[in-house]
Amino acid sequence: MLETYVSTDIETDGPLAGKHSMLSIGSAAFSPAGDLLDTFSANLETLPGATADPRTMAWWATQAEAWAACRADVEDPATAMGRYLAWLKALPGKPVFVAYPSAFDFPFVYWYLLQFTGENPFGYSAIDIKTYAMALLRRPYRLCGKRAMPKEWLGELPHTHRAIDDALEQGHMFVKMLNSGTGQA
Repeated sequence: MLETYVSTDIETDGPLAGKHSMLSIGSAAFSPAGDLLDTFSANLETLPGATADPRTMAWWATQAEAWAACRADVEDPATAMGRYLAWLKALPGKPVFVAYPSAFDFPFVYWYLLQFTGENPFGYSAIDIKTYAMALLRRPYRLCGKRAMPKEWLGELPHTHRAIDDALEQGHMFVKMLNSGTGQA
C-alpha cells in the first residue's frame, strides 16, 4: 500500500501548540479503499509551564462529558507520543495526516511529535477535509462545511469532542469522499 490515511482529531486547552497543551489525541488509520486498519488514542498530561486559554476553558465548561473523557488516564506526553510514533511506523505505507480542520490539528501533532520524539513520519503530508470537499464540489471554501456536503459522505457516527470518536467520524467521511471520485457521491 502506497499510503495510509490517518484521520486525526485532538483536544486542547488553547489554540497554540507549546503555549497551550494537547489534552487528547485520537487517530484512525484507513486504507485508500476505506478499510479501517487500526486506531490510536491517548490522553496527555498538560505541559509544564503551559497555560490554559480562558476562552477555550470557558468552552470546555459547557462540555462536561468530553472534558472528563480527555482528563481520564492521562499519560506523560513523551510516553504517549513515543507510543504514537511507534503506532504510525507500524502502519502499512506512508502515513498521510487527515483532519477537519488540519490547520488546527496538524500544528499540535507536528510540534508534539518533534518535541517528544524528534521525528514526524507525516512530514508535511496533510489533507484538510473541508479543502478536499471544496475541490470535489467545485464550490468556494466557505460554502463547503459539513452542512453543505452530500449526505452520502456523512455517516451516523456522532461528533462528541472525544478525540478518537471524532477521528473515526471524520475518517469515515474522508474515505467516502475519496471513493466518490467526483463529489457527487
